Amino acid sequence: MSNDGSSEDDGCNFDKTRRNFLRGVGMGAAVAAAQPAWGGETFQDAFAQFFQKDYRRMSAEEIQAALERIERRAKRRYDVDIDCQNTPPQEGVVFGYAINISRCKGYRDCVHACVKENNLGRDSQMQYIRVLQMDQGDFNLEHSDHYYDPETVPVEGKHYLPVQCMQCDDPPCVKACPVEATWMEPDGIVVVDYDWCIGCRYCMAACPYWARHFNWTTPEIPAEEVNTNTHYLGNRPRPRGVVEKCHFCVQRTRNGRQPACMEACPTGSRIFGNLLDPNSEIRYVLANKQVFRLKEELGTEPKFWYFSD
Repeated sequence: MSNDGSSEDDGCNFDKTRRNFLRGVGMGAAVAAAQPAWGGETFQDAFAQFFQKDYRRMSAEEIQAALERIERRAKRRYDVDIDCQNTPPQEGVVFGYAINISRCKGYRDCVHACVKENNLGRDSQMQYIRVLQMDQGDFNLEHSDHYYDPETVPVEGKHYLPVQCMQCDDPPCVKACPVEATWMEPDGIVVVDYDWCIGCRYCMAACPYWARHFNWTTPEIPAEEVNTNTHYLGNRPRPRGVVEKCHFCVQRTRNGRQPACMEACPTGSRIFGNLLDPNSEIRYVLANKQVFRLKEELGTEPKFWYFSD
């Protein structure tokens, strides 16, 4: 339920796919001049959302209209004013990540910071980051425990392995998407256009890192906890029925800030930076540490490394 008591689903309370929407266009056209519908959203806004071009094919004017529409929906749903940005990739930047697993103690501060920063549904317990507890020296993911008690860490004889989207250079999820709703940006971030996603979940099946997550319900967030600094391809409020994932906090990193998970890490385990900058900390790690990548044999070329002191 929305804050105004209507049965709103992110501003639209009708069939989520374009195919089903098209079936109702004939009837919808007859009521185009009628009152605002679908939880307070005007027919014009609903029509524009379902017939907008793919984000990559939208004009500057169309993108601006989409951003304003997203802000209006957030205002109706949460009664807060959000700022939805369209910050483009920076020239000469490809982002990469590395984690020092000898320092990670499994506190999960990164998980909680990510949930808060990226407007993840509190009701669904969706989390982009999973921290795995494993026996010391055992790197078999099937033997890991994702449901350990964070109040007990660190546990002697255990090590901890955070896993999230690997931001692959050859992402199988992108190849699997039948409507091209996901792609890799020039700065290396694999993004999702939530307005274009049809929720088929092929990308989830293709991802070998369990990094994509489907919204079975409309994400619920207390109004006072909504992060109002958002990005079209990042942490803007999402609807039910779409797939989402880590996007390297695009609303932060494209504005010169670090990802929320890195800022929150109490042990300094996380390293983030520009892979094209030879003086960056992540380049130092890659040049001077013994690093490895998960499931490297699959050829996905993750831009996400692990190392130890």
